[in-house]
Amino acid sequence: MYATATLTSLTPQFRDYSSSPSPHRLPPPFSVTFPGIHHIFSPHKLLLSPARGLRVSASSQASPASTEASKLSTVPPEMKAWVYGEYGGVDVLKLESNVSVPDVKDDQVLIKIAAAALNPVDFKRRQGKFKNTDSPLPTVPGYDVSGVVVKVGSKVKEFKEGDEVYGDIHEKALDGPKQFGSLAEYTAVEEKLLAPKPKNIDFAQAAALPLAVETAYEGLEKTGFSAGKSILVLNGAGGVGSLVIQLAKEVFGASRIAATASTGKLEFLKSLGVDLAIDYTKENFEDLPEKFDVVYDAIGQCDRAVKAIKEGGSVVALTGAVTPPGFRFVVTSNGEVLKKLNPYLESGKVKPVIDPKGPFPFSQVVEAFSYIETNRAVGKVVIHPIP
Repeated sequence: MYATATLTSLTPQFRDYSSSPSPHRLPPPFSVTFPGIHHIFSPHKLLLSPARGLRVSASSQASPASTEASKLSTVPPEMKAWVYGEYGGVDVLKLESNVSVPDVKDDQVLIKIAAAALNPVDFKRRQGKFKNTDSPLPTVPGYDVSGVVVKVGSKVKEFKEGDEVYGDIHEKALDGPKQFGSLAEYTAVEEKLLAPKPKNIDFAQAAALPLAVETAYEGLEKTGFSAGKSILVLNGAGGVGSLVIQLAKEVFGASRIAATASTGKLEFLKSLGVDLAIDYTKENFEDLPEKFDVVYDAIGQCDRAVKAIKEGGSVVALTGAVTPPGFRFVVTSNGEVLKKLNPYLESGKVKPVIDPKGPFPFSQVVEAFSYIETNRAVGKVVIHPIP
């Protein structure tokens, strides 16, 4: 029987998914998810323009809706997608009904998207934080994707139509990310950025992983982390932090793991394998007598993090100002990392974590963005199902 470890009030329990009606919903023996409390249409057509990528023209024809499986033999010319044509708050997001399905290059596959997930980089991009290196507007946002291959380019070797895949679709997170993101019915992605979806997790769980797990793994590698070393993870309950903890323990062989979170999330940290759960509302981690080989700063406190390392230790910083010997790290999407980690996911040693307020349906992307911008999410904010 397949079962999913469900966190109610952030405490592990078990829920049986073996009778799920979805043909693609095959959760792992020990996958962490959460229960939760589970539109703006515009009469326009978005087309591919040689100069700008996306452009708008008048149209009222709606794109057909169907399941992933039924898309294998035919791909419509248009799709539903979330789009913004200017930088700003959540109000710039619009759900368009007639967006042209992106063309597929020789080294790409076209994915019928089943699920997507949000990351802090998604709202920072929408706010224009790195507009100087962004692709031209308008933009279909979204980095994380899971779904089914419905078309392959002429140079694609590994994947074929019908394959279930997942990945971070933007090779460089901040440098020229694609105009066509994952908050749509279809997206085109380079083969090298994808991996086969682990067989025993569903699409929502798979979408919760790519950018965060690649960031966690590649960041640990950059520090030279290895078996027998100790680590402190700042924001251990977040999307990246929760995976850093698991990878440090299960993949890298950490000798001791500490992590910070608020009071209500300490038991969750312990359930992931944390030895020392630090309540940041009551303690300053840098004042503790214990020091660490590595501090993984996923929240932007590098100036404090450098005070918590042993002599010769290192600090990897994902955001905020960097204080030496800390260093900035920005992930490069790489399907090979996902392939390397698939055995740990399929064995249940590493578990996707979905925030209890999700998954959010495709119609509630604005609400999902508003929620992730509170910085209170546990694990990943997932969008599922996508029509």
